[in-house]
Amino acid sequence: MDSLAHINDNGVFYNGYKPDADTVAKERHAKNSIYNVKNGIFTRGILIDIPRLKGVPYLEPGTPITIEDLEAWERRTGVRVSAGDALFVRTGVWARRKAQGPWLRGRAEGGRSAGLDPSVIPWLKQRDVALLGSDHPQYVSPSNLKGAVHDFALLYLGVHLFDNLDLEALGDAAASRNRWEFLLTAAPLPIRGGTGSPLNPIATF
Repeated sequence: MDSLAHINDNGVFYNGYKPDADTVAKERHAKNSIYNVKNGIFTRGILIDIPRLKGVPYLEPGTPITIEDLEAWERRTGVRVSAGDALFVRTGVWARRKAQGPWLRGRAEGGRSAGLDPSVIPWLKQRDVALLGSDHPQYVSPSNLKGAVHDFALLYLGVHLFDNLDLEALGDAAASRNRWEFLLTAAPLPIRGGTGSPLNPIATF
């Protein structure tokens, strides 16, 4: 889980927080750290399963996910993303890895990943999601705006992120019930000044 101290733009973090680099190195972050979420998360989770929407086991690397995709899923399932929700978007990373083997992903030169197109950012703001998670760090690659959704969510929307989740079991459990909303509970490690933490999110149907 990424905290709001995970990404900065020229030294400025979410909500104008601009710490001194030497102070952070010695004393860690005074604001925006993962410690702020130490009491845990308890909210509605929603899974948007784009491979299931498109009738494929996984998305091919480089496939962008658009607003039209997200809203097509809402119409199909009857579940609307609303303020305070934890939104999870499955691209099928781990299903593809199981079938095809590992490949270069992410921001590395030549990396290819299916993910949210930058055009979805206003939609995320409008829907006012509280948390955003995926089986990849949120963004499509290659893109002319590398890491756009991931970085914008942390820097300007104030949305904590769940990166590189294994959503395969959740997708199967939701599909078997035809139920795409659930109770999400999760708690990061209480690391003072930390920029992120491992955790074990739990979906209860």
